[in-house]
Amino acid sequence: MNKTHHDVWNNCLQIIRDIIPSVSYKTWFEPIIPLKLENNVLTIQVPSPFFYEYLEEQYIDILRKTLRREIGTDAKLEYSVVMENANYSDGKPYTVRYPWKNKADLHNKPVQVPIELTQPIKNPFVIPGIKKIHFDPKLNPDYNFNNYIEGECNRLARSAGIAVGNNPGGTAFNPLMIYGDSGLGKTHLAQAIGILVKEKHPDKIVLYVNANKFQTQFVESVRNNNKNDFLHFYQMIDVLILDDVHEFAGKEKTQDTFFHIFNHLHQSGKQLILTCDKPPVDLQGMEQRLLSRFKWGLQADLQRPDYETRLAILKKKAYNDGIELPEEIFEFLAVNISNNIRELEAVLISLYAQSTLNRKEITLDLARMMVEKLISTARKEITIEYIQKIVCDYYKIPIDLIQGKTRKREIVQARQVSMYFSKSLTKASLASIGSHIGGKDHATVLHACKTVNNLIDTDKHFRNQINEIEKKLKV
Repeated sequence: MNKTHHDVWNNCLQIIRDIIPSVSYKTWFEPIIPLKLENNVLTIQVPSPFFYEYLEEQYIDILRKTLRREIGTDAKLEYSVVMENANYSDGKPYTVRYPWKNKADLHNKPVQVPIELTQPIKNPFVIPGIKKIHFDPKLNPDYNFNNYIEGECNRLARSAGIAVGNNPGGTAFNPLMIYGDSGLGKTHLAQAIGILVKEKHPDKIVLYVNANKFQTQFVESVRNNNKNDFLHFYQMIDVLILDDVHEFAGKEKTQDTFFHIFNHLHQSGKQLILTCDKPPVDLQGMEQRLLSRFKWGLQADLQRPDYETRLAILKKKAYNDGIELPEEIFEFLAVNISNNIRELEAVLISLYAQSTLNRKEITLDLARMMVEKLISTARKEITIEYIQKIVCDYYKIPIDLIQGKTRKREIVQARQVSMYFSKSLTKASLASIGSHIGGKDHATVLHACKTVNNLIDTDKHFRNQINEIEKKLKV
């Protein structure tokens, strides 16, 4: 008895369902529709070009084995992708056919053919009348690439951002996650990409939103019983820029909603740009399935700018604001403000304001006074000695005990916690940390840090202790 395309595909699915995780099965195989079977070639319909590419990259082996089992060794697979809003010569919608990537088929290219379904599949996420609505993308026009100085600290992230801006959804950088400490330019870079997209692709729907704003909107939608409208709105975005995604930590319902939005946009070939204060591997309180998707594209970090970059940033900011300064003042500020870009700009603005309001000439002495006032007094230097004091005060033990050789459990733990914070909050070398805390070597410090990290991951009570100590250290 000859098998139909439905029979073949359903038999394949029975095998695939038992092999891969249920979440992966629902995401990547349930949306597929078998179309026809001719000359041992099974044609299946998939939602987007990205969907096809992902199947070929992740599941090609299992597809090949199951199809050959059902059809024979000469089995082939063809993907049919429905292209929405496309114009064919006769006015009908069309699909794009992608041949299976067998070695013998490498010369084949995707071919546009008229759609063969009697009725095109309707997109359930399209709301009539608002699909192409014009709304504010919430982008600051000053946050463009012209004002974003390139340096060693941001070269990878900036280059990736330009690539995404020129071809949103069409690069391997999807999602593009930009991470780094506060004040290093994550928001500026993310918005610069959005501005570039609007310049190159005016018809694209671009939206910048902070994670806290997204959370507030979601809560309001639940309260007002219009969660579906909330989902539909975000699922029609072409380029979604979500700032400070780490703010979703611990908010399970918000994470679940964003997970579905992420999946829809990604599978539709839309672009996602995320910013975060740390890489996905270090994020706490986030669902694993969401973290795994954050790792699909490119994770680009922003480092503290070096002297040359800081100097260039100061001069660019002064030029844009019409501020004229002697070279020695630019150099002084670039040398003495090294923590982040936000502090650089804040001191420059304050210096200009002091000069204008108080009718003072901008001198090196005035610059020195502003740096001391706004930076030096605002940020307490954290030293190894200070860390030991705070840790010992917290555990209520004398500081000389962790300097000694006692192996009592509570003393060892306090010593390890001191080493852990010394490594993460100071620039001291491992050898220096060990010499300051009990005269230990660098291997002992490494072991202490691993022990503390393991306890943070496995012991909730200990994790709370670490959080409390960290707050005391950063007061």
